[in-house]
Amino acid sequence: MTMPRRATGVKWALLACLAALSWPVPGAADDAMTALAFTPHQGALLPLDARFADATGQVRPLGNFLGGRPAIVSMGYYACPNMCELERTDLLHALARSGLKTPSDYTLVVVSIDPSETPAMARQAREDDLAHFPVTAAEQGWHFLTGDSASIQRLSRAVGFHARYDPGLRQYVHPMGLVFVTPAGMVSGYVLGIGYQPGDVRQAVAHAARGERVTASPILLLCFHYDETTGRYTLAVEKLLRIGAVLTVLMLGSVLAMAHGRGRR
Repeated sequence: MTMPRRATGVKWALLACLAALSWPVPGAADDAMTALAFTPHQGALLPLDARFADATGQVRPLGNFLGGRPAIVSMGYYACPNMCELERTDLLHALARSGLKTPSDYTLVVVSIDPSETPAMARQAREDDLAHFPVTAAEQGWHFLTGDSASIQRLSRAVGFHARYDPGLRQYVHPMGLVFVTPAGMVSGYVLGIGYQPGDVRQAVAHAARGERVTASPILLLCFHYDETTGRYTLAVEKLLRIGAVLTVLMLGSVLAMAHGRGRR
């Protein structure tokens, strides 16, 4: 299977994210970042009556979208200039290799955390994703949602998702990760960060299908970048990609040096 261009981009971004995990951040900003980590709420019930609009604009209770199947909930926003699209691409690439089928095995629920976003934006994101990862039954199994502030906040509180809007930069700072939900609408577990592996996703879906609660590994990775020159969070992708490229060159250089050394013995 040929890796899509966007998935190739994810490989670079994943390397970049590894760098971001050790990125030095001033103390005050460090506290602010920590406060934005997921708070695991295994066992919490989702607000199944909270109303969201699907990509066609039809407004329904959240429970209708779950469909009585284990669900993967991804929270971000469609106009995100940083990592939200890459996170979805990473997830869809893992799902494509997982052997899982939708809607029989799982339901995907992508929720915008920006109440100003529209069903048209959700539809465009969904079409873009389907263009790279065609799924026959996506109509039944993939739901890209938008909602008002009250519905978004209820869902965020239930799953322990924290976000902060920076009005100066007009973007959200938020954690990255997936929430796995049982067919009854209860939080089963989390896969946090990025770099999703097909086996991890498959296992998390299996736990959710059985109604189990699973402990999540504490990983903090935020969709953000902190600029020391301005004292603000700023766009990260371009810089992170450059860091990823440098790391890759260093890694390949090390491998080639080791191979050359062995060849001379």
